[in-house]
Amino acid sequence: MGSTTVRSSILTLPVAPVGPENPLPPLLPLDEMHTIEESERAALPPSMARQVGYEPLSSVLPTRILDGYGRDRAPAGLDTLVIESDRLRATVLPGLGGRIHSLHHKPTGRELLYTNPVLQPADFALNGAWFSGGIEWNIGATGHTTLSCAPVHAAVVPAPDGGEMLRLWEWERLRDTPFQVDLWLPEGSDFLYVGARTRNPHDRTVPVYWWSNIAVPEEERTRVLVPAEETWHFGYERSLRRIPVPHWRDADRSYPLRSEFPADYFYEVPVEARKWIASLDEHGQGLVQTSTDLLRGRKLFVWGHGPGGRRWQQWLTEPGTPGYAEIQAGLARTQLEHIPLEAGEEFAWLEAYGPLDADPAAVHGDDWDAARAEVEGRLETALPRADVDAAYAAWRPYADTDPAEPRLATGSGWGALEVVRGGHLLPGTPFPEDTLGEEQQPWLELLKTGRLPDPGRAADAGRGPDGPERDGFGGTPPGPTLVSAAWRDQLECAPSGPMTDYHLGIAQWHAGDHAQAVRSWERSCAAAETPWALRCLAVADAYDAATGLYPQRAADRFLAAVERVSDGHALAALIREAVPVLLAADRPADARAVLDRLPPEERARGRCRLLHARILVAEGDREAARAVFTEGDGFEVDDLREGDEILNDTWSSITDAPIPDRYEFRMRPA
Repeated sequence: MGSTTVRSSILTLPVAPVGPENPLPPLLPLDEMHTIEESERAALPPSMARQVGYEPLSSVLPTRILDGYGRDRAPAGLDTLVIESDRLRATVLPGLGGRIHSLHHKPTGRELLYTNPVLQPADFALNGAWFSGGIEWNIGATGHTTLSCAPVHAAVVPAPDGGEMLRLWEWERLRDTPFQVDLWLPEGSDFLYVGARTRNPHDRTVPVYWWSNIAVPEEERTRVLVPAEETWHFGYERSLRRIPVPHWRDADRSYPLRSEFPADYFYEVPVEARKWIASLDEHGQGLVQTSTDLLRGRKLFVWGHGPGGRRWQQWLTEPGTPGYAEIQAGLARTQLEHIPLEAGEEFAWLEAYGPLDADPAAVHGDDWDAARAEVEGRLETALPRADVDAAYAAWRPYADTDPAEPRLATGSGWGALEVVRGGHLLPGTPFPEDTLGEEQQPWLELLKTGRLPDPGRAADAGRGPDGPERDGFGGTPPGPTLVSAAWRDQLECAPSGPMTDYHLGIAQWHAGDHAQAVRSWERSCAAAETPWALRCLAVADAYDAATGLYPQRAADRFLAAVERVSDGHALAALIREAVPVLLAADRPADARAVLDRLPPEERARGRCRLLHARILVAEGDREAARAVFTEGDGFEVDDLREGDEILNDTWSSITDAPIPDRYEFRMRPA
């Protein structure tokens, strides 16, 4: 009988709360940095080129953007699940994507991961809020998962060795695929085993993406080793090129701090080679990750030693804390790729994480072949490749075992809704109807009755005694929209109404049918001119405005939407969208008037301070705009997007002087 135990606990950290979801559906294409031009794709190996071009996201629908966080932190307790043996202790955050926060090796007292001493959201996930540190499970599409700051289901199941195994599972909504992660600690082993599986329960092929992302401490003599002689280098100038390992451009790139700018190194691990990656310090000690062969990709992400990368590291944690790099393992060679998973099929594999001690002279020697041979030999002694394959075979019968009750943590109700709709049978990952919540109820009614609830129809709309016209949707923003083909079919068959047509337009827009989407939103507005459908029409106009077609109509519709919103959170989100559109239409006076509608505490936030500076530039008052940047403590744009250069662009429109260090987040050469 194994000695592994699983228990609930609390971890107290300085926390900046994630905050509420942005209630406005994210209609526009995702500004994901990991993209390349069509001309570059033609130069890639054929299989890679196919997968780079396969089913990229058009938006992050049906999820919503998380941008309601700030940078004020206070001590708070985070729910954790602790899986522990006589050798290792892993601390998991079930409310934050099931991330492993800590992996502690008890015999040596060593922490094997970079553990962030704070929880500070930043705009790195596909849908916004993300935080650094630990081991995260990136599933869905290129980028950090939309589940980065979302709860997952968790429960105990029997482990192959007779002990306890912690199962994490959820429904990934971008690709409509359920997944699970099983964690266990074999008795006497120094390795954490991770059995992972993603399934396609549909009657169509779906694109799949998976990268296990491991944050490791970064020091001057930290070296990342991997069984490869070539790597694909991807920088934030959005170019992908094959380069040698480890030396390139007069530097040994296996040392994370020897790169100047943030970059990805996607390694060409030979098909027949054992799959592993290690991060070792000056003493030859650190973490190694290995897996069964299905998880073929390995990657190193570095922040580099330049000002932008250093600034981001400080931004994600706090000054004075050690830096970190990321070593990763994925299903494809690069993170630009998605892999087809056939109908009814699954991908499953096993990973192992543990300590490694190697000869520092060999690890840090000039002979790359000798260095990686030293590490691979030590890994084979500590955990033979055959043992990993055997552990995978031992785990597979347990993958379908239903978890014990009660659940240790509960995720969302979206998986339960999809099971109700599709009748999916998913042994091992139950999505029971008791997890259905308020957000799922309208869609459950659509399934049962063929009609989406449409409260507050046009006949009921009117002006309140002291405020703007009621929105016709009960006075609050509509709930999330489901956009898959199956749900779009349900909406198209439902009776027309302001709510139904609003949601149908979003689903049609997501499918690329923009003309039909606009017609649906126009029908919604004809029945009840709500700010929500008006905003969708304004976004459609602004999207076309990029080609110079409808900038003034987009501006007018944003103004009309702003006039009709009474919900404070929705108003702030709408104004943050409206101001750039008004400036693009050369209407700075309207932009100023709209921004002034916000309460003082909202206008004091960094994003609004930046919008104010941009308005001043448009008005021709560059001195006042510069003062926004330089007076007092300046400002911080809490939700600054990874790779976004809006701070640099705004500053350069004010002055030719170098941008102050506090605003330097550029991730590529100027």
